[in-house]
Amino acid sequence: MKSNFREWTLDKIEEGFGIKQVRKLEALDELLSYSYEINAFESQYLTELRELYSLGGDDWNEVELENKLISPLIILSKIDNEQFAYFLERELSATIGEYELSGKVDGMIASGFRSPKKPFFCLQEYKRQTDPDGDPRGQCLIAMLTAQHLNQNNQVVYGCYVIGKLWHFLVLQGQEYAISSGLLCSNDEIFAIFRVIKGLKHLIEQQILKN
Repeated sequence: MKSNFREWTLDKIEEGFGIKQVRKLEALDELLSYSYEINAFESQYLTELRELYSLGGDDWNEVELENKLISPLIILSKIDNEQFAYFLERELSATIGEYELSGKVDGMIASGFRSPKKPFFCLQEYKRQTDPDGDPRGQCLIAMLTAQHLNQNNQVVYGCYVIGKLWHFLVLQGQEYAISSGLLCSNDEIFAIFRVIKGLKHLIEQQILKN
């Protein structure tokens, strides 16, 4: 049965694949608690991004949100290297049970430099909480589930969905997943968002070393 990522909600994913949401997951706590000392340049740049969003970000469309805020913040974290990189608007697909899952992921951190190979992190962005084209939480989680299947192991898969100014981080491990509280890019929580992205880079590096 062919199914696009946009068709999925949390309830449908839980019913179709037997995974469940938990309130606490050690892997999510590890990601959110990563310690990083932001330097002067990063602090100034993040402040400028915050102020740019405050000027008119609530009126941006999804392309503007991606180009003016999300990508600049992720690029600042120096994600890209010869082992893995941040890719935009790439297709992801896998057959899991009776479902042929496929969809375009707004942002993906995966091994590979010119093209994505093994995905570690999936990001979906939405202009609004409700959208006629799908549910942000469900679309992000089904992409993560697809990534987990493609990786053919029980490693942690990370995710994030961004709705306007609000960022939620997700972790999928085995048959359990957890979702963080929202962080606002329009106030000083933008520094916490950046620390999480730096932590994500560190944890992906650890995964690669283990394999």
